[in-house]
Amino acid sequence: MSEQCEPFVIREDDLNVSVAWARALLAAVNPRRDLIPLFIRVGKFNGGEPCEDRTVRELLDKTLAKLGRQSCHTVANTIFPQSFWNREKDQTTLYRRYKNVLPRLKAVESRNCRGLYFERLIGFEQNQGDDTDDNKSNQLEHIIRTYLEKTRRRTVLQAAIFDPRRDHTEGPYLKFPCLQHVTFVPCGKCGMAVNGFYAMQYLFERAYGNYLGLCRLGNFVAHELGLELVQMNCMIGIGKVDVKSSDIRGLTSGLENRLAKIQ
Repeated sequence: MSEQCEPFVIREDDLNVSVAWARALLAAVNPRRDLIPLFIRVGKFNGGEPCEDRTVRELLDKTLAKLGRQSCHTVANTIFPQSFWNREKDQTTLYRRYKNVLPRLKAVESRNCRGLYFERLIGFEQNQGDDTDDNKSNQLEHIIRTYLEKTRRRTVLQAAIFDPRRDHTEGPYLKFPCLQHVTFVPCGKCGMAVNGFYAMQYLFERAYGNYLGLCRLGNFVAHELGLELVQMNCMIGIGKVDVKSSDIRGLTSGLENRLAKIQ
C-alpha cells in the first residue's frame, strides 16, 4: 500500500489566531516536515475582531523584520485593507479607496505585480475594464447584495481567487495566488464563519498574516450582512516552512516558552 499523508488538525474552539499559528509552525519545524494537509480553526473573537496574543505577534514581527520579510499586517492587507474600511460608510467607499491606491500598491512591491487578493475579490475581470462598483466581477459586492435581497442560497456566498487563464503557467515558482477560494457561511442565529482554501501556505512569512487577513475579510462581510464573525477555518493543501530552521531558532524557542505559559 502506498504511504499516505497524515493530516495535521488544529481545531479547539477557543483558540486565537496567535496560538493556532504558533502550533502549526512548531509542528512543521520539529521535526522538519511539510504538513499535508493542514487544517486550522480559529474561534476566539471579540465583536468580530480576531483575538491575538501580543507576545506571539511581536516575536514573529521582530523575526520577520530581521530577515527582511513582510510584517503580519502587510500580509493581512493583501487579503483585506483594514485601514481603508470605515464601518460608518457604504462599502462602495472601501472599493473606491482601494481602487485609487492600487497602482501604488502594485508598484511598491514586485511580488504584487501579478495582483493582490483583495483586487481579485472586488475586480476579478478588472483587466477587461469592468467597474468594480456595479458588476459581478466585484464578487464581494455581489455576495452582499444578493444576500441582502433575501436570496439565501448558501452557494452564493463564495469568491474565487485562482484564475486558470492567468495562473496556470509553466514557471517553476508562482508566489501568487496561494489562496484559491473563500466562502462565507452563516451559522446559528446571527453568526458567520469564513473559510479560506490554500494550495500551499508558507508558514513563517505568510501564514499568520493570511489568518489575520481572512478574519478581517470575514469581519467586513459579516458586518455588511448584519452578522457577527465567530469562526475562521483555513484548509491548506501543503503547509511549508519557508526558511531555514536555524534562522528562526530564537523564534521557535520563544514560541515554545510562550505556549507553555498560556496553554
